[in-house]
Formats: sequence, C-alpha cells, structure tokens
Amino acid sequence: MSAAQDAAAAYSKARLGLYIDGAWREGAAGRTIDVVDPATEEVVGRLPAAEPSDVEDAIAAAARAFPAWRDTPIDERTTILLKAAGLYRQRADEIARLMTIEEGKPFAEAKGEVIRSAKALEWDAQDARRAYGRIIPVDPDTQLTVHHEPVGPVAALVPWNFPSGGPNRKLAAALAAGCSIVIKPSEETPATVSALVECFHDAGLPAGTLNLVFGDPASISDQLINDPRIRLIAFTGSIPVGKILAAKAGAVMKPVLMELGGHAPVIVAEDADPVVAARRVAAAKYVNAGQVCTSPSRILVHRSIYRPFVDELVKASAAVEVGNGLDEGVKMGPLANERRLAAMERIVADAVQRGARIELGGERLGDRGYFFAPTVLTDVPLDAAVMNEEPFGPIAPVTPYDELEEALAVANSLPYGLAAYGFTESAATADAIIRGFEAGILSINHCGGSVPEAPSGGVKESGIGREGGTEGLDGYLVTKRVSHRLR
Repeated sequence: MSAAQDAAAAYSKARLGLYIDGAWREGAAGRTIDVVDPATEEVVGRLPAAEPSDVEDAIAAAARAFPAWRDTPIDERTTILLKAAGLYRQRADEIARLMTIEEGKPFAEAKGEVIRSAKALEWDAQDARRAYGRIIPVDPDTQLTVHHEPVGPVAALVPWNFPSGGPNRKLAAALAAGCSIVIKPSEETPATVSALVECFHDAGLPAGTLNLVFGDPASISDQLINDPRIRLIAFTGSIPVGKILAAKAGAVMKPVLMELGGHAPVIVAEDADPVVAARRVAAAKYVNAGQVCTSPSRILVHRSIYRPFVDELVKASAAVEVGNGLDEGVKMGPLANERRLAAMERIVADAVQRGARIELGGERLGDRGYFFAPTVLTDVPLDAAVMNEEPFGPIAPVTPYDELEEALAVANSLPYGLAAYGFTESAATADAIIRGFEAGILSINHCGGSVPEAPSGGVKESGIGREGGTEGLDGYLVTKRVSHRLR
C-alpha cells in the first residue's frame, strides 16, 4: 500500500460530521466539502456541511443547555473536563495521525500539540475553581459583593494551523467558565477537532453544551453573530477577517475575543551569541512550516555579528528534513494548502526584485504536495512585502541594523503586536528590549511558545483579550456588582 493509500485508509475511519445537541449527524441538504492531504494533494475525506437550519439547531441546543451547565457544581464540571483531557492523552497517537494527514505537520509535532491541549484543558478546568468574587467593606447595613458569572452561549471560530490547540483554547476556557459553545473550526482540518469533541462526548459532557458545525464560513459567522442567544464571539485568525467580525459584533454590541495575526520581530543585539541565537531562531522558524502567528518573521541582527548569525542560520535551516509528516525523521511537513504555496513564491520573488539575496531555498520542492524549502533571505529591504505582511511560511528574512533604537523602531513600525523576540547577554539591553517592544508576548534569549499557566494575546491590531493563565477565563465571565441592603 502506498503512503497516499495508507493515509486515505486511516482517514476513512475518522469521524467527520456535525455534532449538535449530543448527537452526530449529516447536514440538512447533504452537501459535502472535500478534505485534502497537503502532502499528496489527494482527497482523503468528505465533510458534511451545515445549512442554516443546522446552525439554528446548534444555537438552540447551546441556549437550552447553558442554564444547567452554568449551575453544574464546580466539582462535577471539573471532573468531566479532566476526564476529557485524559481521553485526549489516551488517544493522542490517533488524533495526531489525523492531524498530520489533514494539516501536514510532522507526527511528533502533532502529538505534542495534542498533549499541550490536554494540559491547557486541565489548567482551565482547575482554574475555574479560582474564579473568585469578593466582598467590599462599606457599612454595617449593606453587603457589597462582586460576582463572576459565565457570559452565556459562546460562538467560536478557529483556523487550520493548530487543529487541536486552536479549538481546544476556546473549548477549554468556555466550558470551564460554565458557558455552552458552538464552534466552527476550519473545514480543512475537521477530523482533529471532531476527535476532541468525541472525547468530551465520551467524558459525559451534557448534550447541547458543545456543538460542532462546518460549512460556509461567512454565512455561519453571520448567523452566529446576529443571533441574540449567542453572547460572545471568540475568534482566532487573520487581522482582516478579525476586523470584519469585530465590526459586525459591535453593530449588535456583542463582546469579542480576538487572537489575530502578527509579524514577530527578532532583535539580535550586539552582545548576543550569534550562533546560539541563530540556532534558536531556526528551531522556532520551521515549526508547522512557519504557519504560526508567533513565528519569528522579521530578523534584525546587529551588523557586527550579522555574518556569523546568517551562516549559522543557513546551516541550521539546511539541516531541516522536509517531507511527509508521517515519515520517520521528517522535521517539517508541507504547507497546508495551495494558497500558502503561491504566497511563498510571491513574497520571495518580491524580496529578490527589491534587492534581497536568497541564501537558501526560495522554491517549491517537488511537483506533488505543497512543500516549500526552508528559506533564508538576507539584506532584505524594509519595503519588501515579507517585511510588511506576515509570511506565514518557512521564510526567514534577515537584515542588519546599527543601533538598538533603530531596530526597535523598525520592530514597532507595523500595526501588529503579537509576539517578539530578543537576544542579548546584557541585563541592561534586555531591559531596554523589554521596555521597548510593543508586543503582548515577549521572549528573551529563546523563542518561547504558549503555556497554559501564562496569558497569550496581542496589542495594537493583533487582538483583543487574552487566552491562558489566570486571565484566560476573563473573557468568558461577566462581572456583576451586588449591593444588598441588610436592614
């Protein structure tokens, strides 16, 4: 059996469907959407698509289920969510295999994502116990208190690049806070999130508390936003789409959580070790083929150590083995779809036309599958497209600078502010970088990823609100002030 046949056979056993009011079903009209393996370009599954009537059923189910889930004792709620997290762990190999087939990332990377999802679900389930209110002293005749209550049924919209981690962030926080949820993940990666939903179902989550729909993104998002029973919109995705959804939600005064794109700058200071910095940047750059909103994507290196940094970055990038994520030893899989492949070719051509040099890669690999070579561009001018729009792919553009203030000005010049990275061996320089960067997530001397214990989110156009940490439940809770006259 060929690799393509093997993947198709494995995927054929996956659950693909709509999950509404505790049951799996097809769409009302029987329409389907092809699911493509990006490593082979083969259709491996057909996904049922929701009609407006299906989405209405999902919203109605979430609205009916919300009061009971809101009032479920915290011990019982936590027990169900921790059981679901345990099932994530037990089924991690199976879920990761589905993720690799439909999204492309290497199996080990996919399995790590599933395990991190379990950790995040466990964190939120336990953190819900700490959604404390408070008593405010006033006078003997009045009791003044603050309560935190679940906002209500939530609509979540998530993309394809983290098929487990993206949906799980919304599911974990919403359900832990006591909200019911309707989630519409990407139609390109449906089996992974369907497998997560099965874990919740098997853990005993009450019917209607979690509902899963797929279909036309624009029509489904409009229906969810405009329905008054949905009380919050939680979105991860691009800045342009986020702005559209936020504007529509604003028109009906509906709160939003927005985790949007970035264009993460890296500043390698004069006193940094260029070899260590290059290796750590490379290790982060090719995770998920660069299709990460926090991926290091504008690399500014002090001129005095520029060449040693570039040489080591090229060496580390050249060592990245590219191939089908199911194959042993592969460190970077294909891009997720043909759109990303075309985008890589366009931005490399633009950079070269403006004077950048290709030190490594810069081209598609093979003629089957959406593979693109790890790419290092040097002396990239600041007006190049790759320095102004998020590449979302395995392209590392490097350019020199002379003064730290100059590098910070370049780093902060765009309207994005999600992640940023700095490398230095000086405490004073580290402090200047920490104070100078305009970003919601900052890592010094490494390229740190998200962890359940700490908040993640952007500033400027990169988002609204935070996910993770003690702040992660805030968006799913409303604050109620209660003033009680005792006599």
